[in-house]
Amino acid sequence: MLKFVGGPITGIALGLNWTETWLSTVAGMMASVVLVSYAGAGLQALWARFRKSTPKRFSSRTRLAVKVWKRAGMAGIAFLTPLILTPIGGTILAVSFKVNRSLIFSYMLISALFWGIVFTLAIYELPELVNRFGGNGFLKK
Repeated sequence: MLKFVGGPITGIALGLNWTETWLSTVAGMMASVVLVSYAGAGLQALWARFRKSTPKRFSSRTRLAVKVWKRAGMAGIAFLTPLILTPIGGTILAVSFKVNRSLIFSYMLISALFWGIVFTLAIYELPELVNRFGGNGFLKK
């Protein structure tokens, strides 16, 4: 739920097949998306209450978020969530832009399905690719 690439790594460590790993990874991301999207407003209020100083309105991080939002909207946020933002970070960003929950869920699900299969197959096939392209066998099953 916290780090997207952790799902496929954990799946291979547990001995799951790639389909089980892929579906578990997607379920983990979607669980965090649902949790954060429903608790998002409350978490923002709680965070603001305990914050000692007013946050800078225009930092490099907020400028990047606005740039992604203006260029690609919710699709861009969802696309970058597993790669850069983490499921929690991407959902917080979407909630902060006041995106409709059903739109958040649908875009994040599409992103999780796509990136889940990419990461899962990449991690499951990594030992074979390393061995095929001149590896010294350090990743043998």
